[in-house]
Amino acid sequence: MQAINAQLQDTIQTLYRKAIDADATLDALQQAQKGKFQAVFAQDSGFETQAKRFSPYVEEIAQDWQDLKAQSEEEFKAGLPLLVKKIELALKTINQFKAVSKS
Repeated sequence: MQAINAQLQDTIQTLYRKAIDADATLDALQQAQKGKFQAVFAQDSGFETQAKRFSPYVEEIAQDWQDLKAQSEEEFKAGLPLLVKKIELALKTINQFKAVSKS
């Protein structure tokens, strides 16, 4: 369990750094009157958060992880797939955004 939590911590830290960079790019696009949208992720994405920046989603992921750590091992294992899904979606979306915004 410690190895899983260590890997999650590293991944969430990486995700946070990527989110900060992506949010800076989004800020620049918004100032240039580009990138008009309501939220980064659709309502059916699994996130409760609805935001125009990536950081609030990373905060939700971090909070979900903290909540899971406070639960029993069985509850942790049951909740882990949803957490991993959110992390994967966030990383994939940030990477796609960075690739498109560099074009």
